[in-house]
Amino acid sequence: MLVHPQSVVHGMVCYHDGSVLAQLGAPDMRIPLASALAWPGRMATVSPRLDLASLARLDFFEPDPLRFPALRLARDALRAGGGAPTILNAANEVAVAAFLAGRLGFLDIAATVERVLETLAGPPVDTLAAVLDLDAHARRSAEGFAGQLAA
Repeated sequence: MLVHPQSVVHGMVCYHDGSVLAQLGAPDMRIPLASALAWPGRMATVSPRLDLASLARLDFFEPDPLRFPALRLARDALRAGGGAPTILNAANEVAVAAFLAGRLGFLDIAATVERVLETLAGPPVDTLAAVLDLDAHARRSAEGFAGQLAA
């Protein structure tokens, strides 16, 4: 995973021969969303057209785990397996909603997710009912932690 500050490269595919094909567009998420929704066709968008001459370069760098704590949490949840990714997703959705509503600071999003992950064990989730139950439990926990951080 790389950070791409220009937000022009929306996706890349690396083939067995080592070649890489990239989907580029103006830094507007409507472009990759339209591409995914219309696949295998194409749809028109109102997004600005990409001007490669004015862009001049594309930069990529490894993410700093201190600057991007949510990335570390996501990687840890994937390694832990079980219900950890479900917990992470549910807690993140609650924390982001609290941030968007002005009840939580931006830096408190990752802190809320981390506290929920630490509090709830990632039990195996082998049925849809287990996933939904864990998701609901993680959301309740995230609401509680977000409330504490906002206070």
